[in-house]
Amino acid sequence: MALTPDDVVTKQFQHVRFKEGFDPDEVDDFLDEIVVEWRKTIAENDELKAKLAALESGESAAPEATPEEEKPAAEAPAEKPAPVTEQAPQPAAQSAGIIELAQRLHDEHVAEGKATRDQLVADAKSQAATIVAEAEATGRDEMVRLEKERSTLENRISELRQFERDYRSELRGYIEGKLRDLETTATNSGNTPVSAIGL
Repeated sequence: MALTPDDVVTKQFQHVRFKEGFDPDEVDDFLDEIVVEWRKTIAENDELKAKLAALESGESAAPEATPEEEKPAAEAPAEKPAPVTEQAPQPAAQSAGIIELAQRLHDEHVAEGKATRDQLVADAKSQAATIVAEAEATGRDEMVRLEKERSTLENRISELRQFERDYRSELRGYIEGKLRDLETTATNSGNTPVSAIGL
């Protein structure tokens, strides 16, 4: 498969789940294809340079030939070197273009990765701030609720203490009244002899 600069530009990599970036194996395979094509281009370039050098050395040997042979020899190399010289820079330019496109693609992916990273960090910070704010609000609400509950319990305790005091006071008054009645009864019955009541 002949690799073209358009192939490098339009190459789409599969996204990897659960992590950022592309599948490293797929990227490595694609870069291996680039290397193969690049090596072919370099080999072709070297071959064309060798042919050009052979043609140029053939031109320098051409003056030794007869004037009749000189014309066809001069005409033939004059036609051939022109396309060879035009084609020689093309593979080099193509490989330079491939490298430039690969570098641009790499830079775009790095920039996209950094933008995604920055977005994820910003989202995480925003989410953390929201969670902290909600926790603080919940904490404040809980403190208000507990404060109300404490106030209610303190009022209930005060009421129970007041009830206890009132109950003790009433109980003491009741017992003291019964003791007085008992003393009064004992005093009145104290004049009656014990033998009279059958004891």
